[in-house]
Amino acid sequence: MGVFLCYAGNGGHAFIDRALYLPKQWTEDRPRCDAAGIPDLVSFATKPQLARHMLARAFNANVPCHWVTANAVYGHDRRLRCWLESQHQPFVLAIPKNERLWWQKPHYTRADTIAASLIPDDWEKQSAGLGTKGERWYDWARIPLWRLQVSEEERRYGHYLLIRRNRDVKQELAYYVVYALKEQADLKTLIQVAGHRWEIESGFEETKGECGPDHYEVRQWQSWYRHITLSLLAHAVLAVLRIQEKKKRRRD
Repeated sequence: MGVFLCYAGNGGHAFIDRALYLPKQWTEDRPRCDAAGIPDLVSFATKPQLARHMLARAFNANVPCHWVTANAVYGHDRRLRCWLESQHQPFVLAIPKNERLWWQKPHYTRADTIAASLIPDDWEKQSAGLGTKGERWYDWARIPLWRLQVSEEERRYGHYLLIRRNRDVKQELAYYVVYALKEQADLKTLIQVAGHRWEIESGFEETKGECGPDHYEVRQWQSWYRHITLSLLAHAVLAVLRIQEKKKRRRD
């Protein structure tokens, strides 16, 4: 199972890094690792830890990055969130409904409990962007969270709970934790960032359909990395060509 870093902008998206996730039963079985060609230096790492390593590589390479977004597997990891804050890196990360957050005071409250306190006027209908069936309309709410901020630099940043509600009968909720400069954290911007997360799913569909990252029967560490890297590179080339074609059509 792989962990992937996708880079998304106004013109398109492509994967820029990847890592093979190895469960503990693999990393603790050295003969098995040796047989698969896994280097001795490779130890167990959670998916959020792998994501942090890839993000660090991107930051060190000076890849421009306004926001980081990911699903609840990563948003639930408090250490990843704290690390991003230490980098002053804004994020909109999905979290489970039982995520405990500091709300009005330094006391943990579940995300769904905070959502239950909202009144009708707290919700605003906005689109999360175009989908396969047109605009993706939801109801949204943004709630400030409590955080001890001692320095002036810390107080420039806000912490929020972003909630998305489906506009059907079930009215299912989705939750996101937000860290950003206060002037950047308007509701419309946060919704756009949350909506960009779906480009990761689009990237997987495109890559699988066009470049075959899952069409392998490898049994070696190096073979997996070679196949996945080549597939993602091919997808990135196609993404660039699509963007160039779009720009050409607009000029014509």
